[in-house]
Amino acid sequence: MAVEEEGLRVFQSVKIKIGEAKNIPPYPGPNRMRDCYCTVNLDQEEVFRTKIIEKSLCPFYGEDFYCEIPRSFRHLSFYIFDRDVFRRDSSIGKVAVKKEDLQKYHGKDTWFPLQPVSADSEVQGKVHLELRLSEVITDSGVVCHKLATRVLECQGLPIVNGQCDPYAAVSLLGPSRSEAKKTKVKRRTNNPQFDEVFFFEVTRPLSYTKRQFDIEEEDVDKLALRVELWNASNLKFGDEFLGGVRVPLRVLGQAGVHEAWYFLQPRDNVGKSVKADELGSLRLNIIYTEDHVFPSEHYSPLRDLLLQSAHVEVCVLHVCEQVCPVSTSAAHILGEVCREKQEAAVPLVRLFLHYGKIVPFVSAIANAEVNRTQDPNTIFRGNSLTSKCIDETMKLAGMHYLQVTLKPIIDEICTDHKPCEIDPVKLKESENLDTNRENLRQYVDRIFNVITTSGVRCPTVMCDIFFSLRESAATRFQVDQDVRYTAVSSFIFLRFFAPAILSPNLFQLRPHHPDPCTSRTLTLISKTIQTLGSLAKSKSANFKESYMAAFYDYFNEQKYADAVKNFLDLISSSGKWDQKSIETPIMLKEGSVKLTITRVDGKGSCRFMIKRAQGRNRFGMKNFKKRWFRLTNHEFTYHKTKGEGALCSIPIENILAVERLEEESFKMKNMFQVIQPERALYIQANNCVEARDWIDILTKVSQCNRKRLSTYHPSAYLNGHWLCCKVSADSAPGCTPCTGGVPANIQLDVDGDRETERIYSLFSTYMSKLVKMQEACGSKSVYDGPEQEEYSSFVIDDPQETYKTLKLIVAAVKTLEQQHTQYKRDKFRKTKYGSQEHPIGDNSFQCYIRQQSESSTYSI
Repeated sequence: MAVEEEGLRVFQSVKIKIGEAKNIPPYPGPNRMRDCYCTVNLDQEEVFRTKIIEKSLCPFYGEDFYCEIPRSFRHLSFYIFDRDVFRRDSSIGKVAVKKEDLQKYHGKDTWFPLQPVSADSEVQGKVHLELRLSEVITDSGVVCHKLATRVLECQGLPIVNGQCDPYAAVSLLGPSRSEAKKTKVKRRTNNPQFDEVFFFEVTRPLSYTKRQFDIEEEDVDKLALRVELWNASNLKFGDEFLGGVRVPLRVLGQAGVHEAWYFLQPRDNVGKSVKADELGSLRLNIIYTEDHVFPSEHYSPLRDLLLQSAHVEVCVLHVCEQVCPVSTSAAHILGEVCREKQEAAVPLVRLFLHYGKIVPFVSAIANAEVNRTQDPNTIFRGNSLTSKCIDETMKLAGMHYLQVTLKPIIDEICTDHKPCEIDPVKLKESENLDTNRENLRQYVDRIFNVITTSGVRCPTVMCDIFFSLRESAATRFQVDQDVRYTAVSSFIFLRFFAPAILSPNLFQLRPHHPDPCTSRTLTLISKTIQTLGSLAKSKSANFKESYMAAFYDYFNEQKYADAVKNFLDLISSSGKWDQKSIETPIMLKEGSVKLTITRVDGKGSCRFMIKRAQGRNRFGMKNFKKRWFRLTNHEFTYHKTKGEGALCSIPIENILAVERLEEESFKMKNMFQVIQPERALYIQANNCVEARDWIDILTKVSQCNRKRLSTYHPSAYLNGHWLCCKVSADSAPGCTPCTGGVPANIQLDVDGDRETERIYSLFSTYMSKLVKMQEACGSKSVYDGPEQEEYSSFVIDDPQETYKTLKLIVAAVKTLEQQHTQYKRDKFRKTKYGSQEHPIGDNSFQCYIRQQSESSTYSI
């Protein structure tokens, strides 16, 4: 989800590998072990939680988390908790990384020391203040000065224990000062509107004999205003501190007026100091990305150049008509200059998928790689641009193919916990080797069968690519009759099914990394399936372990090889199968959220469909029931708890719109509405990331419904009128346009401009390599002899055409770089420090100001 910013769209995303924690302090009891889990938080909002690792002081998590960040934030935080069965889970420590520091750790495995968690340091949000110093003449004719402090509003306060009832405490600090005043409590909102004014006497009239005096010199420099936000709690422990700000009165200046937004700060000197690693440490790998995307026309030169890459080499009847080698294309050059091929493959694949050109592009680079391969046994075995592009295509286009094929059996394996260890050394005393072998054999047989009978469901784009691979390999190595199969199996088995079985959490088949016992079972299954699919001449030679070679004897029957070949023939038959024809429902998303259902009756009041809420005229917290929601490509259902029968089923074709619901409706955050012909579901997600995910996927699966609404009401119908437009007619058409333009195919939901911006950023980052590649082209054109060592890493088949493409790339990148620089300069001139967008205390903006002052140019 993008944030609009003066003609640009700003996208934020983060990819995190949560590795392990070590040296967690022991539990103060006889057991000493802890049951720990880790959470990921945007400021104070939890957006992800790992599984619980039991009885360990060095828990290994091994979990990956990716999300699009739908709002601004100041800290990316990680908390380690110890589960407590009888009381609230206790926090052990945290890692808080400032937004402006994320690039320091980009893509690096880093051990972070855990810091203590203090309630007085857990702050977020901002406050809007206005200060005004004015002269007042008393009844006796004495001139004094009073400070008018106006607390206007706050935004983004943390929610404490599921609720936020904030108030502000305002104090004037200085010698012999003790004045303190409070606003009214605002119930159930973390964006309170206070708009209250407090007066403080700044200069005491009895202290002065003259009518005129210098306020700034006498008194003001010694004073400061303190504003603290508190949550009015009903608990016996008292109110919770939400954050504060200290404003020195010297900011008033000569004008005597100051108005600004401030980021709330923690209390000074909170918590006791701890030694390094006293609370343990946490290993993380964080990749934070921020894309500033211009309107589409800005990317036309670079985008057109990239899309031509799909057509530089045209193959007709398996004979290449050399227009230009694919190595001269902009996309291939990107793969040459990037440090890792994966960097180039991700945006390239998404861009070509978006414009329907992925098959000709992958076919061209695959054909070129096959022609460079000397041994058919090593075909597509390296981490080349071709391999990475096909991997990424399978992940995007084949994710739901994996879901419907593997998820049921993977769920069963993770739930049943059958013993499957076949290594005699690792066998437990209570286990029987023959029983374990039989358990493992049955699992392998079932997974092999569901894979080899799933060919009809293989997505069309994957079939077309496999057809191209098969034909290129067969043409290049005509003597080897099996190469047409191994070229395809090296991807579908080795890089698709086997990794998904090994790490189902990375392919959205399971929410978390499996426990060690189940992980071992999946490893054994993955090894066997990989070998079955490889069609190698000597199967047992593929295993280093003797116990695996012995186990594989179960599958040394011709029927397994025949089944693999039939499956590979089917999925490489030039893409005749359409994923939309699948009749089996595919589970797309599920989770626990709160909801209420409303239907507007003829009297203009709301009647609620939940039993406890019937007959009420207003919503309250008790109207919202926690339910388990489940979305497939056929229906949207909710259940009392996971695994129970559906309380309600909504066919996808009945969903008219899915939109956000304004917070003003029920004073609740992260709400959205699912609008149907007769009623609407009002649903509250657990956090902003989950709300965005539900809205996105529900919108995508219902995008092609014939009766979709064009407008909707962003707020609820309460007390006889719509809160958004104040119209009293309950049947009034919506007052706000629905969000739209999202492709119905949920696997290929790609923003072409965003991917082109990412490719531009890569070219800009590796500009020095582009220059060196230009030099290599010149050297190769002029000198006819051994290639210079410094240029040997580049694949250059046609130096002159490659040089022309490089020149166009550099020109397009420099043009975009100038546009980014100009945008940054314009924004710098327009932006006010202390504005709502950049409150005082915004360290990232202060860092940006320093960069602007140190350099007159800017480069992405």
